[in-house]
Parts: sequence; C-alpha cells; structure tokens
Amino acid sequence: MKISDGMLQKLDKIEARYEEVGNLLSLPQNISDQEKFKSLSKEHSDLAPICEIYGVYKKHKQDFEDCESMAAAETDPDMKALLKQELDDLREALDKDANDLKISLLPKDPDEDSNVIMEIRAGAGGDEAALFGTELMKMYRHYAENNRWKVEEVNMNYTELGGAKELVFMITGKGVYGKLKFESGVHRVQRVPETESQGRVHTSTVTVAVLPEAQNVEVNLNENDIKVDTYRSGGAGGQHVN
Repeated sequence: MKISDGMLQKLDKIEARYEEVGNLLSLPQNISDQEKFKSLSKEHSDLAPICEIYGVYKKHKQDFEDCESMAAAETDPDMKALLKQELDDLREALDKDANDLKISLLPKDPDEDSNVIMEIRAGAGGDEAALFGTELMKMYRHYAENNRWKVEEVNMNYTELGGAKELVFMITGKGVYGKLKFESGVHRVQRVPETESQGRVHTSTVTVAVLPEAQNVEVNLNENDIKVDTYRSGGAGGQHVN
C-alpha cells in the first residue's frame, strides 16, 4: 500500500509538531501554567501514537531500500533467494504500516478520551439474567484494572441469589469511552442455569449502556446581549407592588 506525497508531508508536519510540543512542555512558564501544561500534554499524548507508527514505517522503508540494493548487486543464487524473501517480508510490513498510518490519521470521536458511566440492567431470563449481569460487571472491572482505570460504584441493586437487577458504575481513566463505547447494546448468554434441575438450556439477556461523562462547558456572556426588563404591577385602590 503506497503512501501519497501529500500524506507524507502531513506526517512530517505532525512529527515536527510532536517534537516542538515536547520542547514546550519543558519550559518553566508552561509548567507553571496548569491549563497550558494540560493542553500541551494532551496534544503530545495524541500525537505520540502517530509518530511511533511513522517511525516504524520509515525504518522498514530504509531497510527495504537497503535490501533491494543488496539484492541487485548479489550474484550468489542462495543469498539472492534469502534477500528476495526478506524483501517480501518488508513489503508486507510496509503495507501494514501504511494502513495503520491511514487509520491513525482518521478524525477522532470528540468523546474518545471521556470517562464513562456504565449501566447494566437484567433483561429476559429472571434470576439467571441478574447473575449474568454481575458476571459482566466483574469482567468490566477486571478489564478496567488491566488498563489502570478507576471504577466507582454508583447504584448497585443486588438480588438474594447474588445477581443484580441494575448496576450503575463510573469508569475513569485515559481513553475509556473510546475502548468501551461499542459495548452498548443487548448481551445474550445461552447456558444451563444453576437453578435449573432438569439440565435445560436457557437464554438470558442484559442491556448495557455506555454513556460519556458530560464535560463542563464554559459560556461567556456579553453584557450587551443581556436584556433586563422591569415591570410594576397595579392593584385595586391605587396600590402598587414593585
């Protein structure tokens, strides 16, 4: 997969900006300004994955060119065959790098890095659905721990059998919504419940909702846009109320 000249120019600019932001983060005036430092840190973090893939792509490209030159000058048949295999492997690696770079340049969801509120509710299946809901909760908790995210319980409505009719919890950390947003929907399990004495397979469902945490929005009001009206109400006998 070939990368266009325009895309290469864009990647070079991103790489230059990444280095520039890295230098800006070390300046004392930016370290003391919390808002500026936070903004620069986020930009640096967003650019890092793209630059990492681009670095791998450039290395593979250089290796391919070197190997191609060696293959052209080589006369030994066995060595030529080895170099051909190496070229095939590098060509495959370059195709993967190019595809990864194109994906990395796609516009991000504005809520990608948001914290989330997850809601798990038992659906069809009664107690078995409630038990399935708690199992999903444990799975998401373990996944959060593996990603070093924090889980905070909000509302947990458990049944006598240890299941849950409703589980609401918050997960905070880097890139939470981006990794969990596709978990929303109906989850189904088919198995023999612990309470089933005849060994029949039951189908149980739970619904999962993944909501990005609402962000604080700062609104600036222009005093010229504010209109204040004053009214006076009148009553019987000439009485007035301001």
